[in-house]
Amino acid sequence: MALGATWYTLADAESKYGLKESDVLKWIEEGLVRSEISDDNILRVNIDDLKLKVKEISGL
Repeated sequence: MALGATWYTLADAESKYGLKESDVLKWIEEGLVRSEISDDNILRVNIDDLKLKVKEISGL
């Protein structure tokens, strides 16, 4: 069980990790990052999925 927030808005996730919206949207489309969607709008992204992807691309 996570102790902190696990779902961030797209804007918050972008600013926290310095990512481009287009990259995050691509990862969502590819199924690499889970998201909450309502009326075709992305409400939140799963920060744990995003951390894994950032770790993968940064080689850390």
